[in-house]
Amino acid sequence: MNQTTTTQHIQVKTADPSAIGLFGLAMVTLVASSAKLGWTEGVSFILPWAIFLGGLAQLFAAVQDAKHNNTFGTTAFAAFGLFWFGVGTSWLIDFGLFGEAAAQAVDPKQLGIAYVGYFIFSFFMTIGAMETNKVLFIIFVLIDFLFIGLSLSTLGIAPHAMHTVAAVAEFLIAIMSFYGSAANVLNTHFGKVTLPIGKPFGIFK
Repeated sequence: MNQTTTTQHIQVKTADPSAIGLFGLAMVTLVASSAKLGWTEGVSFILPWAIFLGGLAQLFAAVQDAKHNNTFGTTAFAAFGLFWFGVGTSWLIDFGLFGEAAAQAVDPKQLGIAYVGYFIFSFFMTIGAMETNKVLFIIFVLIDFLFIGLSLSTLGIAPHAMHTVAAVAEFLIAIMSFYGSAANVLNTHFGKVTLPIGKPFGIFK
């Protein structure tokens, strides 16, 4: 007796999470850059934005991007979401939340080394961003400059100049991320290009 097996594929549609991920990046970099640029002081009130917008919003976007089988988006949002959790935790250690001994043992150069690692990550992600859109590519180029500035200033190499590079780059990341988030929402909502984001370069594909 012949038996026929029928396989059904169920596809669950989920919204593009880029808008909320970019909004999270925009908010945390806007608030953090305000301190670097000298417009505000301290990092106490940067912490909530680092945890909820920089961390949780981008991790949420990463999980949703994974459902789209988007390796690039998943990796980018997850890595930068975890970055802000790492930075936030570093500030908490420095504040003494984990004890006086931990606060006294802080070596800022270790954070500088972490920034170097993230520069390496953002550099090869910048190459990947060339085949997404030009807005995202510009954001990654600015992230490269942010980590160059953070790495060198934290390691004591031209600290004043590199701090300025990091501050300006971080502020521009916020502006471009707001634009990218708005473009994603409005272009999808209206079903047409309301805010252009630029086509991929087409070099590698």
